[in-house]
Amino acid sequence: MPIIQHLIVDEYGAFVGKHSERLVVSKGRQKLLQAPLLHLESVTIAGRGVSFSADAVAACAERGIPIHFLDTLGMPTASLYSAGLTGTVRTRRAQLTAYTNGLGLHLALSFSMAKLQNQANLLKYHAKYRKQTAPEVYAALRDAAVAIEDGLNDLATVRQYPEVQRGEYGLEDLRAEVMGIEGNAARVYWDAFGQLLSDAYGFPGRLGRGARDPVNSLLNYGYGVLYTQVERALVLAGLDPYAGFLHSDRPGKPSLVLDFIEEFRQPVVDRTVLRILGRRRAVRQEDDGLLDGDTRKMLVAQVFERLESRVPYEGKKHTLGGVLQMQARHMATYLRLERAEYSPYVFAW
Repeated sequence: MPIIQHLIVDEYGAFVGKHSERLVVSKGRQKLLQAPLLHLESVTIAGRGVSFSADAVAACAERGIPIHFLDTLGMPTASLYSAGLTGTVRTRRAQLTAYTNGLGLHLALSFSMAKLQNQANLLKYHAKYRKQTAPEVYAALRDAAVAIEDGLNDLATVRQYPEVQRGEYGLEDLRAEVMGIEGNAARVYWDAFGQLLSDAYGFPGRLGRGARDPVNSLLNYGYGVLYTQVERALVLAGLDPYAGFLHSDRPGKPSLVLDFIEEFRQPVVDRTVLRILGRRRAVRQEDDGLLDGDTRKMLVAQVFERLESRVPYEGKKHTLGGVLQMQARHMATYLRLERAEYSPYVFAW
């Protein structure tokens, strides 16, 4: 029986039940696959018409295995966790206090700076392979990376404002300025990103929810999968996914997920999508423009494969998914004043 760490169920009419110490996915009388609970880390329901037994849900809850539900665009619609995972009162009190004591502002700037540095690093990573074969693209990518790093310098300047150093400026005072710097860098990044793609994909630039072109559809669905892993890491670290810092509060808006995911978009999803398209993997879409079932399944598997890849981190090699979890725990200890500094994750190129 193969070891399955991330169970993905997307077939209409599938049923997830429990037998002995494993989850069994079946359809009618046919068993599709079995996943031992011992190794299972998450369950993702990426299709409609999937049903669960109460025993399967209870088994996952008892072992701290989250069950995530995605819609056809890859957007998370619900997650089931063990109730005990949300009982971390001390960490959550510290998280809420951080919004006004300066720690939250430090985190917000850290997330933004990591985002820009990872954007620049991804462009430099792909540029180095085009120096000889496509010198014009190489130059354009390097110029874009430099422009993004100018934005990084602007964020560093914000951090050194006297009012920030004295604790007189809070998140509300600086959010618009920080988001504006991010927005300028994003325009440069996505223009350069398009130069890494074949014209055949017809990339119109970055579009969010509702996009129907193949590139944005892959990105949006991939971000949805990453979102579930970011939320899981935050919950396991004792943090409230809805109490963020950079993204403003709104009922039902998981602001901290949207903050923290910025450290991992480029190293996890953008790099995976470029790899898929660079290898000419089939990207099929339904008549309505949505990714078809096989393409969604392939993308989800590729994202999880990327999360299982090993990267340098704190002097050792760890899986990227492990880094995500350790970063969430570092954030929690920083908020509880058990860590002097929070350093965001920046991937090596």
